[in-house]
Amino acid sequence: DALPISHSMLLRARRLTLRTGNLLNWGRLKSKCPLGPGEELWDCVQTTLKEWSTKIRPDLLQECPDTLDCSIEQASETINPEEREELKVSAKLFVTGLEFSSVRDAVELACSTLGVAQIDSVIIAPPPIEDDVNLSLEHLQPYWEELECLVQNQKIVAIGTSDLDKTLLEQLYKWAQVKPNSNQVNLASCCVMPPDLTEFAKQCDIQLLTHNDPKELLSESSLQKAIADTIEDRKSNEWTPLWLLRYSVIVKSRGIIKSKGYILQAKRKDSVANHTA
Repeated sequence: DALPISHSMLLRARRLTLRTGNLLNWGRLKSKCPLGPGEELWDCVQTTLKEWSTKIRPDLLQECPDTLDCSIEQASETINPEEREELKVSAKLFVTGLEFSSVRDAVELACSTLGVAQIDSVIIAPPPIEDDVNLSLEHLQPYWEELECLVQNQKIVAIGTSDLDKTLLEQLYKWAQVKPNSNQVNLASCCVMPPDLTEFAKQCDIQLLTHNDPKELLSESSLQKAIADTIEDRKSNEWTPLWLLRYSVIVKSRGIIKSKGYILQAKRKDSVANHTA
C-alpha cells in the first residue's frame, strides 16, 4: 500500500520540498470558482501531498532521502528555451523561517523547476517578526543582501518589496546597492495608494503594484494540518515551514498566464534547532 510508504518516508525525512507544478495542468482546479490566495495555496498543498503519497515507488523506501521531494509529475513543466525570450517569469517569496539562505534556496529551486537560468522579477514579502515589533530596515537588510547577490550572479533581473510604507521604502532605497524596482501594496489595508508613497515611487521610478495576499499565507499550523490530513503523520506537529515561492510565467506580447505554481520548503523542528546551533 502506497500510504504507509509515504508515512515511513516522512518519518525519516528532515526536510520536505513540495512543488505543485503548473496549476493550469490541474483539470480539477480549473473548474472551481476562483479561490483567495490562502485557500488556493492549501488546496494545492493538500492535493500535491495526496497525489505524491499515492504514487510512491516502494523501492524509494530503500533510498530513504533526507529531503523528500513531493511533486506531481504530470503537472511538472519546464520552459522551452526557444520560447524563453517571449516569456516573463515572476515570483513572490514568503520567508517564514529565520534562515537568510532560504532566499537563495528558493530562487535556485525555482530556476531548476522551470528549467531557466534566471527569473525576471522577484518580490519579497516582509520577513517574520514578533507581533509587538515594528518592521525596520535591520529586519530587511540580510534578506535584501541575499537578493542582491542573486542579481549580481544573474539569477534575477529585478527585485522588489511588498507592504513597505514610504519611510521604510526610502530607507531601503538609500541603503541598497541594487534598488527595489517595485513595491506591492495590499488594497485591503488601504483602498487608495498613500500620496507620499506614490510621490516617492514616481521620483525613484519604483512601480507600485497591488496584491491581496493575507498577512500570513504560510502558517505552521496549516502546514501541519495538511500533512496530518493527507499522510496521517502523528508527528505532523514537528514540521515547520521555511519558505514559500509562488511563480507565474506570462506571455509578454499577450499578457496570458502560461504557467503558475507554488514551491515550498519545510523542515523538522529538531533539525531547525540543530541547524542554528
